[in-house]
Amino acid sequence: MTEFDLGFDPDAYDAVIYDLDGTLVRLTVDWNVVAEDVLAVYTEHAVKPPSDRLWDLLEAAPEYGIADAVEAAIAAHEHDGARESRRLAVADALSTDRASRTGVCSLNAEEACRIALRAHGIDDRVSAIVGRDTIGTYKPDPEPLRATIEALSADPKRSIFVGDSDRDARTARRAGVEFARVNPTAARHDGGDDGGDGGDGDDD
Repeated sequence: MTEFDLGFDPDAYDAVIYDLDGTLVRLTVDWNVVAEDVLAVYTEHAVKPPSDRLWDLLEAAPEYGIADAVEAAIAAHEHDGARESRRLAVADALSTDRASRTGVCSLNAEEACRIALRAHGIDDRVSAIVGRDTIGTYKPDPEPLRATIEALSADPKRSIFVGDSDRDARTARRAGVEFARVNPTAARHDGGDDGGDGGDGDDD
């Protein structure tokens, strides 16, 4: 298998961190349905939703004491979507030889990341995974990316974050880490529709 051309030499960095959905794989998730289920959680708890946007609803959930219920609703879809996910060509850049210097930092739940990587037989090519629920904060907050780099015992100044979205770019900028953007349309293995990410067009 020919290794995907990232546009840079991974061996030139202490650590290479990848986004998950839209970069390494495409989760099979209808984010509009996820948002509807999260809105249903608000209704069940007699809470007026502050927005109909998924990540706004997630961010507001702790204020109303429904964070766990909202997280569970989202994660259930992500777990199923990870099992049915489609591998993207960027995943070909992962290597067991570089596993100790490779991580995943995602807006998806950590377990969804693990399920997706296992589903495509590439979990042995990654040594650190930080998801939305791993450290209590999520992208574009820089802390998840910093935590991923720290888990790899790497220097942020000698690390690079690979992603497909503006959210990923902001995360890298805030963390003081170099960023490389990949085009999910160009990177996919097949001609299927890549759809949207994360329910609001600003993916993980």
